[in-house]
Amino acid sequence: MDATLNESATANLIWGALSFQSQAKVWGDEIYFNIRVKAESENPQAEVPSGTLAYWPPGSAFCIFFGQTPYSPVNVFGMLDGQPSDFAVVRDGDKVLVEKIGE
Repeated sequence: MDATLNESATANLIWGALSFQSQAKVWGDEIYFNIRVKAESENPQAEVPSGTLAYWPPGSAFCIFFGQTPYSPVNVFGMLDGQPSDFAVVRDGDKVLVEKIGE
């Protein structure tokens, strides 16, 4: 699924580190996985809308929200361009690939 990143420092760090391959972890209506980016808290948000892409600083995790409220505040760095509920089929351990599609 495509996504659009915002202009935050977190988004810039993540963009610069792409691509990522990992295994999904599922918590309710959220998928997350650890990435090799270390970012400080940046305008942390405790509630986000479905389709939000966020970074969770305590766990260096890339998070995709499709209905879940964050466990704790996250740095929002983008939004999905497609239907967030499509991620409901993802299970723990599924392969995740995040890569650039444009510069």
